[in-house]
Amino acid sequence: MKIATYNVNGVNGRLPVLLRWLETSAPDVVVLQELKAPDAKFPAEAIAGAGYQAVWHGQKSWNGVAILSRVGEIHETRRGLPNDPDASQSRYIEAAVNGVLVGGLYLPNGNPRPGPKFDYKLAWFEALIAHAGELLASGLPVLLAGDFNVMPTDLDVYKPERWTDDALFAPEVRAAYARLVDQGWTDALRERHPGETIYTFWDYFRNAYGRDAGLRIDHLLLSPALAGRLKDAQVDKDVRGWEKTSDHAPVWIELGD
Repeated sequence: MKIATYNVNGVNGRLPVLLRWLETSAPDVVVLQELKAPDAKFPAEAIAGAGYQAVWHGQKSWNGVAILSRVGEIHETRRGLPNDPDASQSRYIEAAVNGVLVGGLYLPNGNPRPGPKFDYKLAWFEALIAHAGELLASGLPVLLAGDFNVMPTDLDVYKPERWTDDALFAPEVRAAYARLVDQGWTDALRERHPGETIYTFWDYFRNAYGRDAGLRIDHLLLSPALAGRLKDAQVDKDVRGWEKTSDHAPVWIELGD
């Protein structure tokens, strides 16, 4: 089973790119972030035409998450984190799909730091850590996937010295990510590419994609019940080079039986 995460940066504005990628990459399950569309404006018909069922948690102009499947029904189990510090923001959706419990998330950016947006990021991270611990305790095959807005280590950012004041690279944020993973999750992309420079995001400015001046901020975390099934993990980097594309590239894993 191939499961992907993709921050589309506007699901309607990037719909041609999304549909092209779905056709060429053919993931079985997809987690989307940054829909930037209310529920009524989600392009369900076009996505169904591509062969995918969908559940989504939208928000006008901002945020928004969705789960797509072409391998069976999606059984939604949750939208919004327990104890979310701002439930008005659509940042989490969870569903059982083809024997896997998938949590799709869009963690707050947190800039500027310090300030209320950074405080919200840390509070949201704490809510995620608490819920993730409960998911692990269930023993179920669970995947947490999405845009975490954190570069875990220096290896995950081009010229880390330039990011020391940014909320995505703040010591508190990296420590929170480490605490999350240390619960028992496997960072799939790093597991398959230890010590390798590999990015998932390139800014639109300063020819960042052409220079490969990127960040690794999109992650797929596997519970112990799934980690042993991991066969591959890759970034569809070429998608970032398509016309009118997102500033993120899709990231995917392949699970064996």
